[in-house]
Amino acid sequence: MTGPSPDEGRFTALVLAGDRGPEDPLCRAAGVTHKCLVEVGGEPMVARVVAALAASPWIGRIALSLNDPALAAQIPGFQALIDQRRLTALATAESPSRSVLAALEGLDDPFPLLIATADHALLSPAMVDHICAASAGADLDLAVGVTGSALLLRRYPQSKRTYLSFRDERYSGSNLFTLMTPTATAAVDLWKRAEQQRKRPWRIAAVFGPALLLNYLLRRLTLDQALARISQRLGLTVAAVKMPFAEAAIDVDKPEDLALVEEILAREAGSGGPG
Repeated sequence: MTGPSPDEGRFTALVLAGDRGPEDPLCRAAGVTHKCLVEVGGEPMVARVVAALAASPWIGRIALSLNDPALAAQIPGFQALIDQRRLTALATAESPSRSVLAALEGLDDPFPLLIATADHALLSPAMVDHICAASAGADLDLAVGVTGSALLLRRYPQSKRTYLSFRDERYSGSNLFTLMTPTATAAVDLWKRAEQQRKRPWRIAAVFGPALLLNYLLRRLTLDQALARISQRLGLTVAAVKMPFAEAAIDVDKPEDLALVEEILAREAGSGGPG
């Protein structure tokens, strides 16, 4: 897949790498102080994410949101990117949504913005190319990367993911989002409200209205239909980018995830690349 033409501009990439510190079970098991430093395939998983972003022609600069921004210079290969002004380290805020809002405020001309996470250890340039090209080729404010359960379970039946169920398919998030216009900031504000109200989910449901909630629970809507209604409700255009990569839905959040990712990487190494 080709990259953007010169007049389209490149995406800024924001990698969310905040964590709970050394008490995280993955940190304890790996003996590291930050989750993003857990080694996957012999290197810190955040290094794999940044390498995938840097290899995509769609990505210009990369912002890395860390609990301690000074950590960036200690990760192998990152100092060169910092010296080239390709990589910038930012401090995390109190939550992921607030970290995104802080990045939007702290970066000059941040749009279009691709958001990824440091635990997306299987992220590939092809995945980055796919969601950026799909987002740039559509008239939208916000895109959400998703992976269908049929694709994921056919390839990795042992993978345990959380799914949202629609009339057409069940989908898992792919930890990839694009914010194409400043209007998309309203969705990040809603995300912040959701984090604040996570113990009172009915308040979030009220934002979308009872009809939409009921239709979702009864699986009367396809994913695209649901997002069209959400777009109308929020006053912005939200769309799903359906990722044709099963690996896009697999992040490293638990020790069993790490084992699965290591198994996938070993298989790819033995076959010469992704199957």
